[in-house]
Amino acid sequence: MAEKRKYSKKYCRYSEAKVEFIDYKDTSMLKYCLSERFKIMPRRLTGTSKKYQEMVERAIKRARQAALIPYIVDRNEVITNPFEGM
Repeated sequence: MAEKRKYSKKYCRYSEAKVEFIDYKDTSMLKYCLSERFKIMPRRLTGTSKKYQEMVERAIKRARQAALIPYIVDRNEVITNPFEGM
C-alpha cells in the first residue's frame, strides 16, 4: 500500500489571536482570506474555523458593498499585491 502523506496541520489565525469580531473596515485582516482576484478563499485552503469563516464572509461582502474591496479584477490586469494601494 502507498504511504499516507502527512500534511502540516492548518490552524485558524483568528482563533489563535482570540479575535472577538471581524470588522469589514479592517482590510488588512481580510486580505488573508482573499485570492489575487479577490475571490473568497475556502476553509480547506485557509484553515479558518467555521465560526470565523462565516464572519469573514460577512465582512468581505460588507466591504464590497462599501467599495473598500472590489468585486472582481480584470483577467488581463491581475495585480500581484492588491492591497498595496489601500
